[in-house]
Amino acid sequence: MSLRYQINLRIFFSAIVILVLGGSITIWQAREAIKDEVASSINLAVQLIEFRYTDKPSINFGNSGWLTQLNSLQAIRHLNIQLKTPSGEFISLLKENVLKDKQDAPPQWFVSLVGSSYPVTEFPFTSSDGTPLILSIEANSLDEITEVWQETMIFFISIVLLTLLSFFAVHLTFNQALRSIEKIVGGLKAIEKGHYQHKLPEFKIGEYNTIAKAINQMTDELSIAEQRYSELTKHSLDIQEKERQYLAQELHDELGQSLTAIKVMTVTARHPKSDILQITQSITGICDHLIHVVRTMMYQLHPHILTELGLIAALDDIIKHWKERNSHLSIAVECSDEMDTLPEVMSIHLYRVIQECITNTVRHAEAQHINIKLHVNSNTIYLSVIDDGIGCDLNTIESGFGLRGMQERIKTMGGELSISSCVQQGMTVTAIIPCL
Repeated sequence: MSLRYQINLRIFFSAIVILVLGGSITIWQAREAIKDEVASSINLAVQLIEFRYTDKPSINFGNSGWLTQLNSLQAIRHLNIQLKTPSGEFISLLKENVLKDKQDAPPQWFVSLVGSSYPVTEFPFTSSDGTPLILSIEANSLDEITEVWQETMIFFISIVLLTLLSFFAVHLTFNQALRSIEKIVGGLKAIEKGHYQHKLPEFKIGEYNTIAKAINQMTDELSIAEQRYSELTKHSLDIQEKERQYLAQELHDELGQSLTAIKVMTVTARHPKSDILQITQSITGICDHLIHVVRTMMYQLHPHILTELGLIAALDDIIKHWKERNSHLSIAVECSDEMDTLPEVMSIHLYRVIQECITNTVRHAEAQHINIKLHVNSNTIYLSVIDDGIGCDLNTIESGFGLRGMQERIKTMGGELSISSCVQQGMTVTAIIPCL
């Protein structure tokens, strides 16, 4: 069920409830108002008659003054004033007060709802010739009911018009809102397909405009992330190709030439006058060289000590390696024993992050001391690498591929990497990683 349909349905039922309640209240008030109006007219007529005619036991029908006064009573609304004999026969001395049929007369069911029964008031007197007569005052609320019916119709017509106007306003509002939603959905579909350059326009509705700005900002971030990911992927592929090229070159230069030399020596050893001792010594030296080359290549590809002895031993080995190449550099490591119980994938990522931090420090920081801390607390791994180098202004440098690689590794483990540095105040790299 669409939102437009739900709101229209609620407006419709609300209008029905308003009509029912408003109609009930209107009919009740109309009934009370008619009753009060008719009672007031009857009381007025009764008071006038009691004031004018109670002291006149006999009346001359030929008296024009009396007829005028009776005519004035006849003009009072909601009353039928007539003369009749004691036998009940009406005497038409005046113009009959007969309500003519009107085109806008209320229907009978409405008259039954708001009408009431009213008592007939009678005043007996004697005419000048001694004939007993009765002055009859009877309530006639049809005029008032007609007015109330007209007011009620105006009320119901107003409610219907307001309902239709509400439907129309909701329709216009929803058309504008749905057009905005369609544009937003179209923008999201474009983002889903990777069109991050697609921008949503500004909307007149503030909430939609806020959503559009948030989506545009998200597409900007996605575009930057995609660009960085593409650059990182390209860089990784370049490194992979360089490593393959390096391995191929090493295999060709070292293994290929050494194996060729061994082959030549073995062929020479077949000659009866060859110096077997010298040949075997040469072959032994070549094999030692090949073992060293293979171990170096294996260490560059993957430190087997990490798999065999754990992360702590691998960190000690890499620190020993860097100290041999940089005798002035002091590297301190604080690593808890729980690090050796981590999964192999996490150990590799942490090892590579620390390796990259040390490499960057040696190449760029001109530091004398590096402090590495790695421990577990409350199922969370905390890593910090602090140096006392020249530092840098993070706002003026662009993150290189080494930094992006560290960020991706920490992100892969579900953690967060942060870097803080100031000029001449060293650099601090921290990482917080959940350990589930």
